Amino acid sequence: MERFEQAAARDGLVLDDGQRAVAARLVLLGEALERGGRRRWFGRAVSEPVRGVYLWGSVGRGKSWLSDTLFETVRVEEKRRLHFHEFFRQFHAAYARHRDEPRAGELAVAELLGDCRFLYFDEFHVHDAGDAMLMGRVVSALMARGTTLLATSNYPPSGLLPNPVFHPLFEPTIALLERSLDVVGLTGGPDYRSARGASRELTGFAGGRYLRHAGDLDSLGAGTVPPRPEERRTVPVGHGTVEALAVRDDLVWFDFDDLCDRPHSTMDYLALADAHPRWVLSGLPRLAEAGSDAAQRFANLVDVLCDRDVHLTLIGRTSLAEALGGDGLPTDIDRTASRLSLLTEESVPAAP
Repeated sequence: MERFEQAAARDGLVLDDGQRAVAARLVLLGEALERGGRRRWFGRAVSEPVRGVYLWGSVGRGKSWLSDTLFETVRVEEKRRLHFHEFFRQFHAAYARHRDEPRAGELAVAELLGDCRFLYFDEFHVHDAGDAMLMGRVVSALMARGTTLLATSNYPPSGLLPNPVFHPLFEPTIALLERSLDVVGLTGGPDYRSARGASRELTGFAGGRYLRHAGDLDSLGAGTVPPRPEERRTVPVGHGTVEALAVRDDLVWFDFDDLCDRPHSTMDYLALADAHPRWVLSGLPRLAEAGSDAAQRFANLVDVLCDRDVHLTLIGRTSLAEALGGDGLPTDIDRTASRLSLLTEESVPAAP
C-alpha cells in the first residue's frame, strides 16, 4: 500500500475511500504475482495462475491510474500493458498468420505475449460482434496459459456487447471472465479527470487545447499558425491515404471530415499517432449532426491520442459541451468527454 501512497503524493492526489479499497485489492494481486510460480504450457514454462482483477466503473474515477501504479511498481519482469485498440491491431495481424492452424487464437496470443505472466488490459470494451468472437478466443487462451489478467473497463462484464441481438453470443466469455477474475467496482464519486483537468501538468495530451473559433482558419491566431494551401499533404496510412492540411516536423494537422468522415480504421489512427506526437484537428462539428460512423471514429481517435499521450489542439465552432451533446452518440461518449476535459478550453474571437 505504501507504493500507492507514494505514487499519490508524487502526483498530488488524495485517494478517496473507493480508490483505497481498490488499491488494497491490487496490493493483494501484486503480492501474489511477486510470489508466483511456474508450470508447463505448450511445452514451456509458464506462470502458475494468480487470480486477476476486472476493474470497472464510471469515467474519471482513477481506474487506469490505480492499475498503472500497480503495473509500474510490481516486481515482475514478464509483464505487458496494452490498450484495447493497440491489442486488437496486433492480435488481428497475429491471428491472420495462424488462421489456418488448429488453435489459431492460442497461437496468436502465444506469439504476442511470449512468456508474459501479467497482462494489464486497459479500457476493455466490446461493442462489435466480430471483435467479441475474437475476444472470446483471447480470453480463453489467456486463462489456458495461466496469464494473470488485470482489465479496466467502464462496463461490468455483463454490460459488454450490449446489443441484445449479439449479446447472447458473448455470454460464455462473460461467464469465463466472472469465473476467472475478481470483478471489482469503482462506481459513484466524482470524475477526477474533469475536476483536475485545469491543474494537471501541462504536457502531452493533458497539455492540449480546445479552441472555440467561429471564423476561418486564417483568422485563428492564438499562437496557432494556420495551414497554407501549399502545406497540404497526402499521407499514406494502412492500405490507403489520408489528406492532411499540413505536416510540420512532428506536427500533423487534419480536418475532421478528412479524418473522421472517411472510412479510416482505428489501426490507421494508431499508426498516425505513432508517427506524429503533436496534432491539430480542426472542423469539429456537433457530433450528433456528423453521423454515427464519423462520431464513433472520433471517439476512437480520442482514445488513441489520449493513450499515446499525443499533444492535441482541437478546434470547433461551438463549446466542447455543445459539440459532444445530443442524441445518437457513441456508447462511450462519456469517456470521450472525460478525456477531452483535460484540454484547456479557450474562445478565440473571429477577426473583425
